[in-house]
Amino acid sequence: MSRHKKPRCVSHMPNCTYFKPAGIPTYELDEVVLQLEEMEALRLKDLLGLEQVNCAVQMGISRPTFQRILVEARRKVAEVLIYGKSLRIEGGSYSFIQNHPICPYCQITIESENYNSCPNCKGRLK
Repeated sequence: MSRHKKPRCVSHMPNCTYFKPAGIPTYELDEVVLQLEEMEALRLKDLLGLEQVNCAVQMGISRPTFQRILVEARRKVAEVLIYGKSLRIEGGSYSFIQNHPICPYCQITIESENYNSCPNCKGRLK
């Protein structure tokens, strides 16, 4: 039985989508694929330091689903670093959020134009 997955909201696309250890030819490396929603989870939680509930809201998913995505993303990054594998960022089940304002303080995408302050960090937007 196939489950229909709701696309996760992603508001940042990577500038670089492939990483590998220096000095080892690509053909000699095993590759790990990090899906775009996994990268977004890492960006929101580990880079921006948002609370998991805010990350989940930002991505349009439940907090337990966010936790599962984050755990898998961290496992993949650890595998790449510890075993010297290459990392490709691509694919997944996501929808790209564009043309929404971004908070200048915590860098989350603001879904509504009606906010005077960021719903995450309370920073003034206008």
